[in-house]
Amino acid sequence: MESYIDICGEREGVKEGETGLTPFRFVRLKDRRIFMSGSTYGNIYKVTTWGESHGAGIGAVVDGCPAGLEINEDFIQSFLDRRKPGQSKFTTQRSEADRVRIMSGVFEGKTLGTPISLVIENTSQISKDYSNIQNVYRPGHADYGFDAKYGFRDYRGGGRSSGRETAGRVAAGAIAIKALSEMGIEIMAYVKQIGDIAIDYNNFDKEEIHRNSLCMPDSNAAEKAAAYLEELIQSKDSSGALVECVVTGVPAGIGEPVFDKLDARLAGAIMSIGAVKGVEIGDGFAVVNKKGSENNDPFYTENGVISKKTNHSGGILGGISDGSDIVLRAAFKPTPSIYQKQSTVNSDMENCDIEIVGRHDPIIAPRAVVVVESMVALSLFDLILINRTSRLF
Repeated sequence: MESYIDICGEREGVKEGETGLTPFRFVRLKDRRIFMSGSTYGNIYKVTTWGESHGAGIGAVVDGCPAGLEINEDFIQSFLDRRKPGQSKFTTQRSEADRVRIMSGVFEGKTLGTPISLVIENTSQISKDYSNIQNVYRPGHADYGFDAKYGFRDYRGGGRSSGRETAGRVAAGAIAIKALSEMGIEIMAYVKQIGDIAIDYNNFDKEEIHRNSLCMPDSNAAEKAAAYLEELIQSKDSSGALVECVVTGVPAGIGEPVFDKLDARLAGAIMSIGAVKGVEIGDGFAVVNKKGSENNDPFYTENGVISKKTNHSGGILGGISDGSDIVLRAAFKPTPSIYQKQSTVNSDMENCDIEIVGRHDPIIAPRAVVVVESMVALSLFDLILINRTSRLF
């Protein structure tokens, strides 16, 4: 049985089997391959990212940012510099300056309350590196799913599915991070684990996150992980990793009790990052092995402030912040673009092999740390703005 949809209500056809004559225009759903939605995130603080990896540029439009926030290109650039490629042997050697330009919505260093347009030009595309995969589906990539959905794809670096899309998120997230900092809310993410090499919290050093190229807050773990990645580079392979994010200063009461739970919004935001395959909040999957008496966080009050003795919940109860630190973790899969020969199929449904060329990261997580911070900021700031309608008094 064919499925149809109404477009614009124009009088060009009649649905078979319908009683009476109520004409309308229709197209078959199986032929509807011209629309792309899902590039906008948020309710009040609304962000739309645009652009492809090898197009003229990428960027974002931010709508709903309140007026009067001090912001400039240098501040946003400081976050993009943490994400940009070519900074170490463990990132793609694509050399992009990732210079951001604010095209609208800011005047004399302050937001106007109108849409903020952010543009980042692409300057180091080498599209010929991808000519050999024009009709071949790369294992671990979005190629096949994209083609199945739209009937065609931009094969140059993955197009819209490329990790380069996240630059727009980071630019928009920097504005949200600035707004949150004005409220006393700080977001800190770092790489907790690479392969089976995890940080030791006894060696935790916040400043170390920015001193080593792997964004690990433990110099010993970073050194071991670097050696491990060197081995993977030699064997033309890649590694997965775990990114942890801690948010401090969030007051109790942020989030909604049903579908817009704070943890649900955070999980959805983090899962929207292309390489993330799992998210956990608080103790996460470890709660499976706990008893209620072990997992509950006892409350206590001191000097008129309600606190918790532990934080197994990760700062969120019933979908609403409880005033303690928000703790979440994101599992990043290994970079799918590896230089080993792999088995796949092409668009003619033929079995074949593929050897990927170009410039690719042996690990995704270090550059994704700031992306995690940005998506947390977008979600949290949006819910804080929504929260201002929760009470009349």
